[in-house]
Amino acid sequence: MTCDIIFCGVGGQGGLSVSVVIARAAMASGFLVKQSEIHGMSQRGGEVLAHLRISDKEIFSPTIPKGKADIIFAFEPLEALRHLSWLSVERGTVVAAMTPILNIPNYPDIESVLGEIRKIPRARLIDADTLAKQAGNVRSANLVLVGAAADLLPVPPEAIEKEVVALFSRKGEAMVQANLKAFELGRNIQHA
Repeated sequence: MTCDIIFCGVGGQGGLSVSVVIARAAMASGFLVKQSEIHGMSQRGGEVLAHLRISDKEIFSPTIPKGKADIIFAFEPLEALRHLSWLSVERGTVVAAMTPILNIPNYPDIESVLGEIRKIPRARLIDADTLAKQAGNVRSANLVLVGAAADLLPVPPEAIEKEVVALFSRKGEAMVQANLKAFELGRNIQHA
């Protein structure tokens, strides 16, 4: 079993944090893990990309070849389209947030972007910001997306919850609870 995951977004969305949560949950569940991170800019709004490979056998490279990703987590919708060439046509799923980060002057019409994502056979477009607000912290939108794909991940939800507590406890109990609630709300989304 191998599960190859791409995390893409812009700085400040917590893409790297959730890649760490899933990686730690996978290791705690007995899987081997390799991870690679790319920070496009050292400020909010710059490109952030992470590759995460989870397997029950040895992994030789931390990067995922194009056309081989099982899951793309896109914390920003245009980033989903930019990284689509990594998705496996046969089995890959895109899990994308619907709210754009308007960090470039020529950002395309958001309805056109969302329309292109809807054309992907196994796309899950998630109103992550709204659910994160319901959970108590809009910055928890990243964990809404993870919850929305929990059924695709090779690790049990309880392992992810345990790592959420471990990673966010230094930020206080309110942050831990908001992230756990965001994960739960994402898990409760019904997919077609």
